[in-house]
Amino acid sequence: MIDGVFPPIPTPFSNDTVDVVAMGSNVDRWMQTRIRGVVVLGSNGEAPFLNESDSDAAVAAAREHVPSNRLCIAGVGRESTIETIRATKRAADLGVDAVLVRTPSFFKVLLTPEVFVAHYTAVADASPVPVLLYNFTAVTGVTLPVEVVSTLAAHPNIVGIKESGSDLKYVSALIANTPDDFVLLAGSAPVFYPSLLVGATGGVLALASVVPDLCVELYDLAQSGRHSEARELQRRLTPLAGLVTSRYGVPGLKAALSLLGFHAGEPRLPLQPIKLEAIDEIRVVLARLGMLSATHSSV
Repeated sequence: MIDGVFPPIPTPFSNDTVDVVAMGSNVDRWMQTRIRGVVVLGSNGEAPFLNESDSDAAVAAAREHVPSNRLCIAGVGRESTIETIRATKRAADLGVDAVLVRTPSFFKVLLTPEVFVAHYTAVADASPVPVLLYNFTAVTGVTLPVEVVSTLAAHPNIVGIKESGSDLKYVSALIANTPDDFVLLAGSAPVFYPSLLVGATGGVLALASVVPDLCVELYDLAQSGRHSEARELQRRLTPLAGLVTSRYGVPGLKAALSLLGFHAGEPRLPLQPIKLEAIDEIRVVLARLGMLSATHSSV
């Protein structure tokens, strides 16, 4: 079962190449926390900006530093089915435990339910490791219909879905129309606790890159039925979650990690580093969570 909390880890760059030493150092630090594993080359890993050589270097560096008792999941989504299959097989050869496959999105008007079913079935048939669907409507502009997910859930090698939206009605419909052992990982930290309440099995959260143990604590509180404490912790975490996702995105996430001493680096162009005022905003929220003093800065 793929459950618990996973950070979708950023990709550090040095001189515009993947910094595998920094990646390894960062993963070593995350492995000192209680997370279930990591997702490499998700949206927060800037996967669309990496070529195949970059992608393989990032996956290999992460896998090398994730011990066998934790999970290493790799994002392998591409626009074409054949390139997705090729990326999937390379990631499997590098030792990942599962792959995360975002929806194709370029030819939106042609992406019918039948197209999605055919695409994911071909990938799952060819994949040596379990496949997780990945729905991120805010970025791709497309949504996997519930009936498509329900159909794909019957495939023995499609084990779950990461849903990165905040529509709990959609999340509930996914859970109601898939088998009990089908994994649903929440991808939006501001609704992590409510998603767990309606049946999510865990989360792939940008926030978990920054405050992994607090995210695990929230997961544990929800699982143990300590709902008052879980609601309060969700309330405390939501401002930071907004800053490193919808407000400032990957540049904000990297800035937050740099403040905490990670080797995050700058985002790859065309993304731009956030301004000093935004860094100060993140610093203050981190200080409120007890993560650093309000005057500390590593950026």
